[in-house]
Formats: sequence, structure tokens, C-alpha cells
Amino acid sequence: MLVSFPSLPLLQSPTPIERMDRLSALLGGGPRLVVKRDDAIPFGFGGNKVRKLALVAGRAKAEGADTLITAGGVQSNHARATAAVAARLGMRAILVVNGEPQPQPTANALLDRLLAAEVVYVAAREERTPKMLEVAARVRVGGGRPFAIPIGASTPLGALSFALAIAELTDQMPAPDVIIHSTSSGGTQAGLVAGCRLLRLPTRVLGVSADESSKALQNEVRAIVSGIADMLRLDPSELAKGTPIEVDDRFVGGGYGVETDASREAIELAARTEALFLDPTYTAKAMAALIAYLRQQKFVAGQTVLFWHTGGQVGLFR
Repeated sequence: MLVSFPSLPLLQSPTPIERMDRLSALLGGGPRLVVKRDDAIPFGFGGNKVRKLALVAGRAKAEGADTLITAGGVQSNHARATAAVAARLGMRAILVVNGEPQPQPTANALLDRLLAAEVVYVAAREERTPKMLEVAARVRVGGGRPFAIPIGASTPLGALSFALAIAELTDQMPAPDVIIHSTSSGGTQAGLVAGCRLLRLPTRVLGVSADESSKALQNEVRAIVSGIADMLRLDPSELAKGTPIEVDDRFVGGGYGVETDASREAIELAARTEALFLDPTYTAKAMAALIAYLRQQKFVAGQTVLFWHTGGQVGLFR
């Protein structure tokens, strides 16, 4: 059912699954904890955006594009991954980012520079999409062939990569009872939900918001899942039932990229028990939620809970 689409060979093998026994013991035991290590993808410092770009940039290449254009914050993981893919393909990368240029670039901004991406700055998040359209038009006028990638590559095609990732997961282990992960633009969660629904798995998919409200993200995920159904030429009702769309927005704290006491604790506990490095914006808040759920005994002995590490650890060096 998961049909073939043009894809770039950015993932050479399934990402590893590891037990988190020391973290579990520190938190008092209970369910079996495991982690899916998309942070360990070798290409471009890895992360969930590399999975999405394997399909999205694969389509760009198939359509003859010579320029990849996308948007994000100054320290966007997605922008960095897009720049890396462009460099690998011999394409130009143009990144529209909200924020001010750093006097001395760090973390993802430093990598963007090393990858020779052109960075266009705008004042606010709301200005990014209009500026992307303006940049694409400018490239066309100059004779180029631009391919614009929405924020996070959170399109039905990008999300399909995570439906495929569910199939990858079930080849590695029995379906877990719960998958918990960070969610922001909705594409990763939409793919995980769609994959569970397509394979009729009983797995819960719990997205921990990095910024948006639960309601807004649920609507976005639902729309992307519907788009996956259209792309696969399925009756939309076939992908509208099964695994529910669950989003917890209680761990956002002061906003996108703003650390909380719980996220700082999560970074420290994951490193000290499992040598697992989380980023302050996304995975630390998802791990903070997992820790809180375990302490509140919302997950219990006999269950298997999988933390999907979506990468972003470069953010530790900003």
C-alpha cells in the first residue's frame, strides 16, 4: 500500500532502537523504555528532517530543480538539513529565516554557512512564507528552477517518510504500546499516525508540542493525514480511523525554543543515564513529558514506550 516515490539515499539502514534501562531505573521502573535513534542518522547531523527530505528533495531532483528554498528560525534544524541536501545534490540552497544574523554564527547557523547556503532574514515568522514565494519568483526570473519546501517539510509527501518509518520500526521490534515524540509543524506526527493506521497497529502516538496549541496541531496533523490518503489514492475514510491524534501542549513553557526547568532536567537525565543528547527546543520537552508521565504512573509495567528521538542535538551548541 505504501507505494514507491522518488527517494534520495540519505538513510543507509534502519536507525537503531536502544533500551533505556538506566533512565527507567532512575525513574522507579515501570514500562519498558526504548528509543528510536533518528538523531543517529549520519547524513547532515541527522534528525527527522533528513527522513522527510529523502522524499521531498527526491521529488525536487526528479522535477529538475536546481535550487532548494525553505524557511525556519535562525537555528532551524530543517534549514540546516535542506542546505546539506542541496550541497550533496550540487544545488543552490536559499534559507528564509526569521531573526537577526549572529555576529559569530553558531550551531545550525554555522553549518548553514559551511554548506554555502544563502540566508535571507525576515523580522517575523509570518513573513517567511511570502518571502519564500518572492525568492522563488526571483530565481525563476534569473533562469533558475526553484523548488520551495514548506517549513519542516511537513507536507503529505514529507510525512509519508514517517509512515514508511513505522514499517521500518515493525521490522525491528513488535509494535510498542506508545510512541512519544516532539511535534511542531505536524508532519512527523501525521506520518506516524498514518503509518499506524495503515498497518492497523494498536500503538498510541503522543505528540508533545514544541510551540502550538493542542487543537491547532491536531487540525494540522489531521489535514496532512488526509493529504497522505489523497496521495496514495485511498478513500480518506480509510486513514481517518484508528490511532487517535493526541497532542500534549502542557510542556511548551514560555514558548518556542524557551527552556523550562523540566526540559533542562530532561537534558541532564538523558545524558547522565543513557549518554543520549537532546536539544532544548524539541526533544527535551518531549522527554520532559515522558518523565512526567512515568512519575505520574500514566505508563505502567508490561507496556513498551518508545521515545522517537527526532534529532536537533546541534541546538546544544547555539
